Amino acid sequence: MTPMTGGAADSRAPNRRAVVAWMLYDFANSAYAAVIVATVYSTYYALAVVGNARGEGDLWWGVAVTTSMAIVALLSPPLGAIADHAGMRKRFLGLLTYLSVGATALMATVTQGDVVWGLVLAVAGNVGFEAALVYYNAYLPDLASADWRGRLSAYGFATGYAGSAVALAAALPFAAREWYGGAFLSAAVLFGLCALPAMLFLPADRPGTLTLAGAVRIGFTETLATLRRITRMPDLRGFLLAYLFFEDGINTVVFFSAIFARHTLGFSTSEVIPLYFVVQLSALAGAWLWARPTDARGPRFVVMCTLIQWCAVVAVAYFVTTKGQFYVVAVLAGTGLGSVQAAARAFMASLIPKGQEAELFGFYSLCGKTAALMGPVIFGVASRATGGNQRVAILAVGVMFVVGLILLSRVRAGGPVRAGVERV
Repeated sequence: MTPMTGGAADSRAPNRRAVVAWMLYDFANSAYAAVIVATVYSTYYALAVVGNARGEGDLWWGVAVTTSMAIVALLSPPLGAIADHAGMRKRFLGLLTYLSVGATALMATVTQGDVVWGLVLAVAGNVGFEAALVYYNAYLPDLASADWRGRLSAYGFATGYAGSAVALAAALPFAAREWYGGAFLSAAVLFGLCALPAMLFLPADRPGTLTLAGAVRIGFTETLATLRRITRMPDLRGFLLAYLFFEDGINTVVFFSAIFARHTLGFSTSEVIPLYFVVQLSALAGAWLWARPTDARGPRFVVMCTLIQWCAVVAVAYFVTTKGQFYVVAVLAGTGLGSVQAAARAFMASLIPKGQEAELFGFYSLCGKTAALMGPVIFGVASRATGGNQRVAILAVGVMFVVGLILLSRVRAGGPVRAGVERV
């Protein structure tokens, strides 16, 4: 079956080409997430470019992540409002996507000692990658009816995890020969080419209600008004607050897992890539298996189940001593990663009034990126303060999952969706 758009009385066939293009974008940008953020560039920068004998690389990588997330957090809500008012969602998606692609390609020029240049490219790549997701996610309510959003969100993430696996397979020969520039170039090519269908076939922007200049003025002034409106919407407010905490934990684990594997458990870069390949296949399975329950039982149920699973992940990670044990942790983390991200996106989509998709997904991004301001710095500082002990740092991340679980338990929305029920 294919997700339908429109309300209960809408019998039009879905735009299959747009749905496929939307899913392929997840395939495309996963090359950046897998090769740059999670495995090759993060470890190359922290361990080879900076050096991590006493946690210096952890600290610098934490600064790069925190800086980029701060920029995205500050700009996402107003840029989302600007895109809604000026009818420029698709153009913003393209501009930010290819900013990230360009930065990824230039990472091939970073060599040992290029600490600042490597940081600048990491910030530019992360800003483009993360900010583009605001506009990408905002297409979900347009492409699927309420009773299909959980599944389409999950299928998009599953396609993304398949993209990560392909990108890692392409990068592995270069990493095995320690030609890391080739790995970065392969990720840039995959990202740039596979994102093209989204630029061509996603729905055209709605006609703007304001000029670009007018939308810019309104976008920044309306951000505070929207924030006040969110505070009067208890379910949306409660979900976003919970999301802020548990997404912090997820971001931190993703950003530092490869560095943890190399520094604490002695994985080589060529060993980290197969490990992350296992994570991606597990995440694909998790997203796929939880897709139907997200609609049948509701995204709140799925998110709460997977947050319990994430608490177990960080607790077990503290005690692992062998590479084989860490593979078990990787499978557990992967299945939780795929399901929680897909269900959280569907949860958010169910809470957004029609016509405010980019703006409110901007606040969704704001919460996720604000969370990422805390976690990486906490991890980096804890590692540095304990002389490079990453076990203590990873255990501290578990607090974020516990707090998120408690806050989400107080949200009443997010139950099963009846067919034909649409946003107002």
